[in-house]
Amino acid sequence: MGSDVEIKGELKFSAEMTLDGKVEGEIRGEGSLILGEGSVVNGNIETQSAVVRGKINGNIVTRDRLELKAKTELFGDIRAPRLSIEEGVTFVGRVDVNPNKVASTPAPGRVEAPKSTEGPKGLEAPKR
Repeated sequence: MGSDVEIKGELKFSAEMTLDGKVEGEIRGEGSLILGEGSVVNGNIETQSAVVRGKINGNIVTRDRLELKAKTELFGDIRAPRLSIEEGVTFVGRVDVNPNKVASTPAPGRVEAPKSTEGPKGLEAPKR
């Protein structure tokens, strides 16, 4: 799809799609998505894999691989088993990269300093 194409609504594809135009809405695909330098997407993307150039304002979820090429501007979160980001990418968001699909473990608990039984100076601590 060329740079003169503008789509409003949900875009679905099954094999490979190359897009240089503008999309206002969701993009969902079972195959590979290639966004060219002139592409502008305002919406979430969910696909098997993606190679991204252009401007995206939305979250990207891939089931295999995501490549962000130089000059890409992405404002949204990423979830992908494999991720490649070239130098020169503008990215504002969170990343969840989990190649082995391992369940995350909770962060270790914080160790707190022991509580003092002394009250402020001049006062007695309460009796237990």
